[in-house]
Parts: sequence; structure tokens; C-alpha cells
Amino acid sequence: MVERPLTFDLEDLKRFPSVTRVHFIECAGNGRNAYRTPKPDMTPQQVDGLTSNTEWTGVPLSLLFREAGVKPKATWFLAEGGDAAVLSRSIPVTKALDDALLVWGQNGEPIRVQNGYPVRLLLPGWEGNACVKWLRRLELIDQPNMSRDETSKYTDPLPGGKARQFSFEMDAKSVITSPVAPARLSRAGWWPVRGLAWSGRGRVTRVEVSTDGGKAWADAELQGPVQPKAHVRFQHLWNWDGKPALLLSRATDETGAVQPTRAAFEAVRGIGTDFHFNYIRGWRVDRDGAATFEGAA
Repeated sequence: MVERPLTFDLEDLKRFPSVTRVHFIECAGNGRNAYRTPKPDMTPQQVDGLTSNTEWTGVPLSLLFREAGVKPKATWFLAEGGDAAVLSRSIPVTKALDDALLVWGQNGEPIRVQNGYPVRLLLPGWEGNACVKWLRRLELIDQPNMSRDETSKYTDPLPGGKARQFSFEMDAKSVITSPVAPARLSRAGWWPVRGLAWSGRGRVTRVEVSTDGGKAWADAELQGPVQPKAHVRFQHLWNWDGKPALLLSRATDETGAVQPTRAAFEAVRGIGTDFHFNYIRGWRVDRDGAATFEGAA
């Protein structure tokens, strides 16, 4: 569904005007282990480590679509990878015209093989699996392709026996990274509560921290730059009195979306969901200063 079917090699792509942006990528199942089988000795890496934040360089997909002459009836496109599984995902054309990139550079060097060399699709703020690696083909279509990777996988079972498809955007989320397992606070007094926050819907505008299990919340400091669809660090100074405490963090993004409690998350997603685990996490600090993973608020 284009006026001019085109083929590009890497040199061809690099002749187009390029852009460089910082964005996160997050696995749609990030947080699954902590949701299914939480354990006190889990570290932040084990709880929510399936995300990264990178400087990407590439060409806006909108330029290539303009070059090919996308027809008005083309509302979706199929992105197909060159891996053995031939992973493919259907993506709305509106995303391509918004901020999608074909990237060849990562952190100032060519994308490494395991990250999709020579070219991968980048859909800022959307599920990592949709950012197809080793990209070999884009096909314009007028409806979702309903391929294996968007029917047998990456769908969300909902309460009432229904399922949701194409829930691409990663929601507002935060995770405390200190103090956490296996750390131990050596004495009462001032300690920084630090962490990361991000949202696939834009900039994080606020992170709140609670040290009493959610009874009271205080604004944390966002340590800039605060960029859209990118990780941001936060910090809150806490005067620990030596008593047991439960540390929580809660992110809000520029759309007004607030990170939910687990109960609120399950009321919408259902207890059987396998993706998009963005509910509030908890870290307990005992009298002896030992920090352990609590699970969820």
C-alpha cells in the first residue's frame, strides 16, 4: 500500500537526516517474577531489571514513509525481523508519523548484534517486543496482521473472560533502588531513598515516596534532565528513626496517570495478566537495618 516500493541498505538509510534521542526500552513482562513469586531477597535487578535507557541515533520512520508514498488507506504497518523466529508486530501508522525511528546507532556506536544490528525499529515508550530487532521488512497494510506474536503472546487477559490486544504503551512506573536488598543500614539517621521512574506516555512530572507504607507521601527530587519516554532518577532524604519501615514510590506522568496500588492494578488488568506490571512496589527496612523486598502496596 505504497506508491513506490523501496529497498534500503544501511548506507542509504544514513543518507537521510538523522536524529539522536534518549529513550527507554522495557520488556512488556518486566516485573513478572516479582508479581508471581515475590521473595524477600530479590534485588531491583530481579524485580524490574528488564529495562534500559539509551541514546539512539537513526532516521524518523515518517521520512521513509513519505519517500515511499504511503497510501491513505494504510492504517497499520507490519514490522518483520530477520531473527530465526521471524518476529513480527503490527503497528499503527500514527506511531510512525509521530516519533518512531529506524535506529542504527546506540550510545555513540553502531548497534551491537544482540541489540539488533544493523537496524532496529524504535517505538519510544512502547513495549520492547514491538521494537523489532534485525529489521528486514516493513509492509503497509489496512488492518492488523494478527501474526503469531500478537495473538498467542502480548495480549492481556482481563476480568470477565475477555482479552485486550495492542496495549502498546508502557505505563507510569517507578522502583526504589536504594536502600534495597541486600543492603543494611548501619545506623539511624538521614539516608537517601533513591530510584528510577519512567513512563511510555511522556515525561515523569512527579515521584512521591512513602516511608510508612503509604499513610503519608512526600515529593522526591527529580534529578534531571527529565526527558520524554526516558528514565529519570529521583531522590528523597529520609530521617530513619531506627524503627521498622516500609518504603514505597509512586510516579505520575504528564498525562496525569498515577502509578496504581496492586489492588487497583488487578481490578483493571485481572490477576491473570502477564504484562505491564506497573503497580507500586515495597521495600521493608527492619530494626536491624536490613532491607528486603516486600512485594506490593
